[in-house]
Parts: sequence; structure tokens; C-alpha cells
Amino acid sequence: MTRSTASATALYDLPGPLTRKRHFLYGVLSTAVILALLGWIIHLLLDTGQFTGSKWTPFLYTGIQELLLRGLGNTLKAFACAAVLSLALGAVLAVGRLSDHRPVRWISTLLVEFFRAMPVLVMIFFIFVALKVQPLPALVAGLTLYNGSVLAEVFRTGINSVERGQREAAYALGMRKTQVTTHVLAPQAVRAMLPTIISQLVVALKDTSLGYLITYEEFLHAGKLVASNLDYDLPFIPVVMVISPIYIGMCMLLSWFATWVAGRERRNPKTEGTGVAAAEPGTVLPGRHPK
Repeated sequence: MTRSTASATALYDLPGPLTRKRHFLYGVLSTAVILALLGWIIHLLLDTGQFTGSKWTPFLYTGIQELLLRGLGNTLKAFACAAVLSLALGAVLAVGRLSDHRPVRWISTLLVEFFRAMPVLVMIFFIFVALKVQPLPALVAGLTLYNGSVLAEVFRTGINSVERGQREAAYALGMRKTQVTTHVLAPQAVRAMLPTIISQLVVALKDTSLGYLITYEEFLHAGKLVASNLDYDLPFIPVVMVISPIYIGMCMLLSWFATWVAGRERRNPKTEGTGVAAAEPGTVLPGRHPK
């Protein structure tokens, strides 16, 4: 028995013949149920005429295609701005919450808790209506305040989750708090937090669809214009069938990117290991200069 097989079987017993047959039967039954459900859905769509040519004709016109592509571009623009600003705001608020200065820590905590508790749609509407901000900045601001406050807690928790010995070893080498956070704690925390960060960015991507409520011409708004067209027999379901896979594809692309980055970080020799390397005599620490 190889080492990998031994380690795999150390946690649980290998299934016997009857168990394997039972698992195979469960798999077959589950597949049959899923196929039956898909068949029922397709039957309903066919019965209500959702695949008729009149409902799918709009997607053949150049004007409709340009409308959808423009909406998709606006969605990606809003998401890119909100993602960058949310990460920046989250980092600032996380640093504030970790500050040794009590007033800074209290103010940062108040902002984080307030914007996390406030519904993102309410913030977007308030900025758009009360402050009379244009649709794109209002949407980006609302997404930034909400997702930035959530990411602040993610960053703070990730940094605090790093083993205490790492911090103590860095202080023993003579590093200041800023150096410890920047060079020791943050790199380790980011690798551990990456899946959560990407998950929150996926939320931000999906929430860009709220822009249609403030007349921002994003992807969902463009789809709504097509779906409400009486000339094409109100193709609501076809529009959903076109737009939904694109949203799902973008979210899956983000998840794949996170997996790729995490794998690249693990293979990078500069980031291998999580310990603080011992300094040789006479080593100049980051940010310090020899006298």
C-alpha cells in the first residue's frame, strides 16, 4: 500500500461491495430525478411557447445585440470601480479597527457596523435621490460602502487569525507594527482570505443589477428593455435564458481566477512557508537603515 493510499484510508474505511452498489444506485436515482426535472421545465417552456421564433427574433438584430453588449460593458465598468474601491476601503477600515488609538478604532468600528447593517439598495437610493448623484457614481458608492465594510471585517479577522508566534517573532526581530502587518501578517492573511474575498466580489458583481432601479443602463436594464418589447411578444423568458448564463459565467470566472491565484501563490518560492525567517547577524530589516 502506498503512502497516499494509507493516508487516505486512515481517515475512513474503504466502502465494501454493497456500499459501492448502494452509492451507484443513489447516483443513478439522483441523475434520473435531475433529468426528469429538466424535462418537466423544458415541457413547460414548450407548452407556453417560449421557444417560438417571434420571442427569439430580437437577438438577431444588430441594435439589440449592441444594446446588450453596451449593458454588459456598463455592468463590468461598475463592478471594476466598486471592486477596487471596496478593497481599498476595506483595507483602510481594517487598519482602523486594528489601530492602537482608541478613537480611530471606535470610529472605524462604527462605520463598519453601520454600513454592514444598512441594506445596499437603501444606500444606493439615498445617494441617488437625496444627494442627487448620477446613476453610475451612486451605484458604485453604494456597492463600495457595503462591500468595503464587509471586506474590512474579513481583513481584520484574517490578520488576527495568523498564529500569534508569527507576530511575536517579528517584533523580536525589531520590526515596528506597520512592518509586522505589511511584511508578515498581511501576506499570510491574504492567502487564507482569498476565497472569502472573491466570494464577496461575486456578491458585488451580482448587486450591480440593482443599477436598473436607478436607471443605470447596465446588463439587466438592457435585458428589461428587450423583455418588455410588445413587438416581440414580450420575450421575458428568452431574455432570462440569455442573461443568466452570462452572469453565472462571470461569477465562475472570478472563482476560477481565485483558484488560479491561490495555486500560483502556493507554487511561488517567495511565499512558501508561513514562518518568519531568522535574520542573519547584521541583516537590515525592511524600512530600517544601518547606522
